[in-house]
Amino acid sequence: MLVGLAILLAAPFVLYPVFLMKVLCFALFACAFNLLIGFAGLLSFGHAAFFGGAAYITAHTVKVWGLSPELGILLGAAFSATLGLVFGMLAIRRQGIYFAMITLALAQMIYFMALQLPFTHGEDGIQAVPRGMLFGVIDLTQPLAMYYTVLVVFLFGFIVIWRTVHSPFGQVLKAIRENEPRAISLGYRTDQYKLLAFVLSAALTGLAGGTKAIVFQLATLTDVQWQMSGEVVLMTLLGGMGTLFGPVIGAALVVTLENYLAATNLPVPVVIGTIFVVCVLLFRRGIVGEIIARMRSRRG
Repeated sequence: MLVGLAILLAAPFVLYPVFLMKVLCFALFACAFNLLIGFAGLLSFGHAAFFGGAAYITAHTVKVWGLSPELGILLGAAFSATLGLVFGMLAIRRQGIYFAMITLALAQMIYFMALQLPFTHGEDGIQAVPRGMLFGVIDLTQPLAMYYTVLVVFLFGFIVIWRTVHSPFGQVLKAIRENEPRAISLGYRTDQYKLLAFVLSAALTGLAGGTKAIVFQLATLTDVQWQMSGEVVLMTLLGGMGTLFGPVIGAALVVTLENYLAATNLPVPVVIGTIFVVCVLLFRRGIVGEIIARMRSRRG
């Protein structure tokens, strides 16, 4: 872990900082989604609502209301947490494909609201969002200052997820994922645990979305459309569902492919889809999941 931190600290001196910031934002997004599907066993097709919704709230509050970037990001995360509570209360009693379809339908409602509400500016989105001064001291217009701010946000979110997974609450979530009827028989109110996990996942997703809006100074319909929900599912499965570092690797791989394939004439979705199919066939547990499984088998 210390080696990885050292690499992240040195990375902007080797690679393009904006590219790295995009990777970190989507890595946090994927980790937040993995908390729900990988540890609670809940597949949501509506996480774009939390990601894009927070991006709009952050962009609007910073540009129009003149709030500082840290307050804008916090308000975006708070909005996503509230939205997650509403979504969760409506969907959490359903399971499997029914839960997934309800979250997708609710997210589409948010998409159409983003398309129609005046403050979102429709298809133009909210542009030219000022980065401003973090805590009135750090100038985020400087690439390195912005990068290390995003890195701190990512590390904060990752630590929250790590602590959650290794807490008694996280162990209950795993029990619910493995055998919910047995967890109920032990006296756990599983719906409450799943709702809390859903809200926490939504809040962290909002943290990623709000940060992304500050980094790119933009919030658009792309952030809230259903393809974004599908993309985070791809990142999580590709890296390794139910592992802490899998979503990070999956997000880095997908963002890197999108970045470098965009300069070619190749159809990006087709290429990424083909790689995903190959990885699913060869690495059913995902890249990190497969590595962990093989290491365990060698020890055994």
